[in-house]
Amino acid sequence: MLIFRGFNYPGISTACALTIGNFDGMHRGHQAMLALLSNEARHRGVPSCVMTFEPHPRDYFAALAHKPELAPARIGTLRDKLTELARCGVDQTVVMPFDARLASLPPQAFIDDVLVRGLGAQYVLVGDDFRFGAKRAGDYAMLDAAGAAAGFDVARMNSYEVHGLRVSSSAVREALGQGLMDDAAALLGRPYSISGHVVHGRKLGRDLGFPTLNLRFAHWKPAASGIFAVQVHGLSNLPLPGVANLGIRPSLDPHDVNGGRVLLETHCLDWPAALGPVGGYGKIIRVELLHKLHDELKYEGLDALKAGIARDCLDARAFFASMHGQTHRQTTRDRI
Repeated sequence: MLIFRGFNYPGISTACALTIGNFDGMHRGHQAMLALLSNEARHRGVPSCVMTFEPHPRDYFAALAHKPELAPARIGTLRDKLTELARCGVDQTVVMPFDARLASLPPQAFIDDVLVRGLGAQYVLVGDDFRFGAKRAGDYAMLDAAGAAAGFDVARMNSYEVHGLRVSSSAVREALGQGLMDDAAALLGRPYSISGHVVHGRKLGRDLGFPTLNLRFAHWKPAASGIFAVQVHGLSNLPLPGVANLGIRPSLDPHDVNGGRVLLETHCLDWPAALGPVGGYGKIIRVELLHKLHDELKYEGLDALKAGIARDCLDARAFFASMHGQTHRQTTRDRI
């Protein structure tokens, strides 16, 4: 998949089948939309193209108003979004910097400058609640009429439902916020995960006997937080069970080496000996959050913290043992 920061770059296609959205979380509704987009692109003989935005428009307007509480909880990182877009077979993605210029662009100028002249859209697929342009003044009816005048097709996809529930980024955020990881996985079509480069931390976990793999979650307001039983991909041929803390680590000094930023700290229950004690730094890993054990806790002192981590490891091992038992019982039933 080709990735462009804006559309004024060599190599970008001069014609495409396009969809537009934030695609936070890349849930099953997004996946269904992209399957339809790819089909339409093949029939027209043009590449499929996704236009998305960074930062999230609501992040931009929250910062502009000095009201950070208005920013949405972020489900996924840009890296994870792009990875899932590629897995869905998208040919090119245009990441539009959402700034004052784009925010103030009138709807008709967005159609003329971006969709027609910028991307050469032959087909535009949008969701049922799609709005665009300054002050969200543009809607589906306006886009449809503009397409008829400019010579591109416009289609709208209705909501996607699972067990009678409308699949949306808001529904995924709610499930993650409540720690309902199975519900989130049903909406996403896969376990919720976060990926990134392993970075250095305070090395406190190593001193306590629980070395961790640290990922910085750039957004200050992740949709999930707490202590989780996890699986780590990217360190060996098989996923490794572990326990992870996603949050701000309330038991530690907020002025530590990570500057108080949100971290995903993962301890592998069985560390691969081949990696050595510091073998994870710089590697790209993906951490699946399978089961929430509890919210973050503030411990009084390092001894209490060490004991708390030990309990979390035991609880995570118990979770994985129960998963193994369920898989074994299912396999036995399948053989009967």
